[in-house]
Amino acid sequence: MTQNTRKKMSAAGLLIAIGIVYGDIGTSPLYVMKSIVAGNGGIANVNRDFIVGSISLVLWTVTLLTTLQTVIIALRATNHGEGGIFALYALIRKRAKWLVLPALIGGAAILADGTLTPAVTVTTAIEGLKGMEFGSGNIPVNTQEMVIIITVVILLFLFGIQRMGTSIIGKAFGPIMFVWFTFLGIIGLMNMSNDWSIIQAINPYYAIKLLFSPYNKAGIFILGSIFLATTGAEALYSDVGHVGKNNIVGSWPYVFVCLSLNYFGQGVWILQNPGYHTTGDFNPFYETIPANIRLAAIVLATIAAVIASQALITGSFTLVAEASGLKFLPRMNILYPSNEKGQIYIPSVNKMLCAATIALVLYFRTSAHMEAAYGLSITISMLMTTIMLYEWLRKEKIPMIWDLLFLIFFGALNIMFMLSSLSKFTHGGYVSLVITGFILMIMYVWFYGNKIRDKRESRNAYVRLDEYTSMLTNLSHDEDYPTYATNLVYMAKVKYNKFIKREILYSILDKRPKRAKAYWFVTVNVTNEPFTAEYAVNTYGTKNVINIQLYLGFKKQTSVNVYIRQIVHDLIADGTIEPQPQEYTTTPGRDVGDFSFVIVNDVISPQTQLVGYEKWLVEARVWLQNLSSNPASWFGLEYADTVVERVPLILGRPNPSYIKRVAPKDFSNMKKNK
Repeated sequence: MTQNTRKKMSAAGLLIAIGIVYGDIGTSPLYVMKSIVAGNGGIANVNRDFIVGSISLVLWTVTLLTTLQTVIIALRATNHGEGGIFALYALIRKRAKWLVLPALIGGAAILADGTLTPAVTVTTAIEGLKGMEFGSGNIPVNTQEMVIIITVVILLFLFGIQRMGTSIIGKAFGPIMFVWFTFLGIIGLMNMSNDWSIIQAINPYYAIKLLFSPYNKAGIFILGSIFLATTGAEALYSDVGHVGKNNIVGSWPYVFVCLSLNYFGQGVWILQNPGYHTTGDFNPFYETIPANIRLAAIVLATIAAVIASQALITGSFTLVAEASGLKFLPRMNILYPSNEKGQIYIPSVNKMLCAATIALVLYFRTSAHMEAAYGLSITISMLMTTIMLYEWLRKEKIPMIWDLLFLIFFGALNIMFMLSSLSKFTHGGYVSLVITGFILMIMYVWFYGNKIRDKRESRNAYVRLDEYTSMLTNLSHDEDYPTYATNLVYMAKVKYNKFIKREILYSILDKRPKRAKAYWFVTVNVTNEPFTAEYAVNTYGTKNVINIQLYLGFKKQTSVNVYIRQIVHDLIADGTIEPQPQEYTTTPGRDVGDFSFVIVNDVISPQTQLVGYEKWLVEARVWLQNLSSNPASWFGLEYADTVVERVPLILGRPNPSYIKRVAPKDFSNMKKNK
């Protein structure tokens, strides 16, 4: 989808939006009514007041949390067209330092949900096949083990196609999801025709009445099942950069109407079958579908479940990319399958999500068990988003009365849903919190480890490169030292075109003087355009010290060794740097010498004086850095002559250590005495 298509509403944009962002919330009819009825003791323990009240709670929950809070309010808070909790944090982070905490907690919760959504939706869809007879009456899917095998195969396929990009996937899935929502609405209308009075559930009175009704055996904790109807609202916000705000706003009413009709239809069927008996799993969604088209419906539901997973996966890619930019997570290798910056693919994240999702399927085994863990993490993220949206409203200078009303109303609503979902803790909810906590710990360590490192580093950690140009030039011509390389290239960010980390110059001058014909300090800047390929040069009046600022489009391959060879050739040609004639070469007339690329990594020095919590945090941060992908791959230097140097990082003021000189001792006598 092009930038212009995303900015304006169009038929193509609406269709792609339906294909990308509504999968999660679009599959909620598969399990919401099933969970509500099961939580009340089964179909034999429900009556009209309970069903009408439940549907009313579902409709108003989706209206308030999805329509009002997300579509109408949150979609206005975008950062250069990108949405999600980290984009929101980037808009408000200057208002207060503590806002990083809700950003970290909310982001971790959404990423945790990215593992649960594929597991629960695909498993629920495939369970519809259990017990169904085909052809001559055989039942090919008659055990839960078969369900698990089919689910795992589908999940492997889903994660395998991510490298194709969301644009291609959206174009393929958009028409299917449109058919799915239309199908939901038609099936709902067919069942509603048996009792049109079910429409009274639109009245919020019945929702409030049910919370205090004796027929509601779960009490306020019924909201834990009700909340499942709005999971996926965060995907609308996170994926706004993929499809555009206008296309989400324009497509949501149709989606909401179709979902509402299906809930009405399920409610009517339940009321008209009070004595329904079943063996195995009971799901009112499938029971509302005529038997002669049920198999086709299950196939369609399975495809919709795959698309539901897709919405969370693409949202996870966006969140991780934003987290890396905010220094919440280590830098990762990001690929751009299309010409749009908002459409990305992160191989490492895709692999981790795939492994975690399949592990959850094997652990829980049934959708009923997964539903206990599902939704809890999202209630946490919604509460964090509410807190941050309140700060955004204040930043936008909205009248204080409306700011406070927003915070009190939606804050109380989200807390109520979160407490209700916590009732599932011992039944599987703990898994959701464990995953959230694990991701949160990684982000916390990386962010605050960087903070402590930057705070404790000496004020002399950065030096002016232009103050060392004479020394570097002299070393370049000093024949007392062997030549280390013709071109010595350091991948080092040069701030404000002159400040560089002292450890870079320490590597050249102090460890063992590295003589080179030219010293290159290269900074890679990624632009918002897909195919930018530009560079700027600053030689500080020398012919041997060169600061290169590369400006590469997000779609351009970061092959620094290829670009630097062209740059050297250009600068030799115009006399900016000294010639590099090669006497020994297989290429006649070659005028560019050899290269050695150096990447400097920090290691904690034994002289570091940090203790306790701060020392552990910095050590954990360095461990994560070494665990992440190879830095050479970030710059396309896998096959170049690349050296990764480990430089000691001294934090805090080291205590001077002295050793006392004494007279020589006779060690032979000491051995005899022993």
